[in-house]
Amino acid sequence: MKTDEYVVEMRGISKRFPGILANDRVNLSLKKGEILALLGENGAGKSTLMSILFGFYHADEGQIFIRGKEEKINSPNKAYDLGIGMVHQHFQLIDNFTVTENIMLGNESVKNALFVDEATAREKVRKLSEQYGLNINPDARIEDCSVGMQQRVEILKVLYRNADIIILDEPTAVLTPQEIDELMVILRNFTAEGKSIILITHKLREIMQVADRVTVLRRGKMTGTLNVRDTNEDELARLMVGRHVNFKVDKSPAKPGHPVLEIQDLVVRDARKLKAVDGFTLTVHAGEIVGIAGVDGNGQEELVQAIAGLMPIESGHIVLDGHDISEAKVRERNEIGLGHIPADRQKYGLIMDFTLAENMALKSYFKAPLSKRGVLNRPLIRSQAEELSKTFDVRSGEGPLSLARMLSGGNQQKAIIAREFATNPVLMVAAQPTRGLDVGAIEYIHRRLVELRDEGKAILLVSFELDEVMNLSDRIAVIYEGRVSGLVNAGESDERELGLMMSGSLHKGVESAEEKNAATPSEKGGKA
Repeated sequence: MKTDEYVVEMRGISKRFPGILANDRVNLSLKKGEILALLGENGAGKSTLMSILFGFYHADEGQIFIRGKEEKINSPNKAYDLGIGMVHQHFQLIDNFTVTENIMLGNESVKNALFVDEATAREKVRKLSEQYGLNINPDARIEDCSVGMQQRVEILKVLYRNADIIILDEPTAVLTPQEIDELMVILRNFTAEGKSIILITHKLREIMQVADRVTVLRRGKMTGTLNVRDTNEDELARLMVGRHVNFKVDKSPAKPGHPVLEIQDLVVRDARKLKAVDGFTLTVHAGEIVGIAGVDGNGQEELVQAIAGLMPIESGHIVLDGHDISEAKVRERNEIGLGHIPADRQKYGLIMDFTLAENMALKSYFKAPLSKRGVLNRPLIRSQAEELSKTFDVRSGEGPLSLARMLSGGNQQKAIIAREFATNPVLMVAAQPTRGLDVGAIEYIHRRLVELRDEGKAILLVSFELDEVMNLSDRIAVIYEGRVSGLVNAGESDERELGLMMSGSLHKGVESAEEKNAATPSEKGGKA
């Protein structure tokens, strides 16, 4: 095929960072009106390659052709001029700006040659939101928006600029199954309008569902480009990680023990002072995984933050291993045995300008053997980080001395998971634990969570991935409007029934299960 039959062609692209070759002579082509999936393990160079196409990075070697003409894309503004828009995995939003202000930033409409025409921009945002079913309030502040809502704002930013070459970097990582299905329809509508899409994703099902072709990267090199109709999930997984991947979670039946987490009549208000968690009651036992299923915005974020001590509670009780931690400080909760994998890794999981070693020591730096009389044992901190990085396959250019912000999203996630597992918690609160991870890493993390369960630990899993909740959980609690609307054994329900409970149309097993398993908070201990 001739070059001018592609809207994008990247030839021999190489990019180096200190200690790592992120892209090694990669070739990529995109046809008009197609969806090209870009698949690869964490740290394979996918986001780097697309950041070169969008003008964030400059390639050390190689050429880029847009609609048959060689271009030097030296900034995002140049990319936008060429009709290229990118939705980033890590949001490019200003927290204290409104949705409209974020979307129009850098592309402001002006009236009377002097004043920013925010009203026109707001109306355009509203119409686009309605047109594509994104349900976004143009006047909401980003700091008050959920992670899922912020993702939709990023998508709207690209639509607002009328891009016809759209790069989507893990766009469904925080969306519910229903939202993912809706997005897939939207993407097909885009291609029907002549737009061309590059979809970076780890989700093989999405590739099979919506992509036309798929290009696979492994450790910076291209391992192949295939027509989706001619391949399958097993082949793609092998190309991505270089081995067979087991998609089914292998686990024996749970053997629940004593109550580890007891939540009774919990009420938590969100940033708008509305009840996000409203009378939530649940018990998680040693030796079981309880999954929380629900549509984003029904109190999951506030529930997790209340358990972790990041948000105050209005009423109710949270008991951890016999200790009432309702008003305990974060460190007190950690010392009792709380592990927390946060949904927003950059906001709550890492200090982005700290090194990998420093981040991995955040929960234990203040005590022996990592410190003595207030003096840090930095060699031991680094060696601990090296060991954890090897165990959890955390890849970074400069090893333990790499800044957290220099890691790929998936490697940032694995660093947090490594740190939390290293504390040997009695309760692991895992919120979106596999967000942004490739299938090989997901398989590993699932296995480690099951091993933690089998060691007699309790796991509270909060995930928008319904498959993950169903495959990994022993019991599933469905949250709707801040309450438990259903509580079922994982093997005794299906997606349809869970979907009905997630919408509030069906209540099942709540009263009988809570009477049997939750009752009242433990009286064994007082406040931590």
